[in-house]
Amino acid sequence: MPMPPVTTVPTTVSLMIEIPEPLHISIQEYLNTHELWSQERVMQAALSLFLMQNGENQPHVNRLYIDSLFGCTV
Repeated sequence: MPMPPVTTVPTTVSLMIEIPEPLHISIQEYLNTHELWSQERVMQAALSLFLMQNGENQPHVNRLYIDSLFGCTV
């Protein structure tokens, strides 16, 4: 049986999360003074760094972290 074709277009997943209000305020203050950053970019950097620091040494996670730091499009 033939395998399905491999997709080269990155897929994204939308998350709805609740965070403490002081964290939200801090993120908004940061975003207001750093126009090149977005909530999505902050979350991508934070989540990929968390995974890297907690033993998920996977090239695609490492790449997402580096891309988010330097503003690369994913």
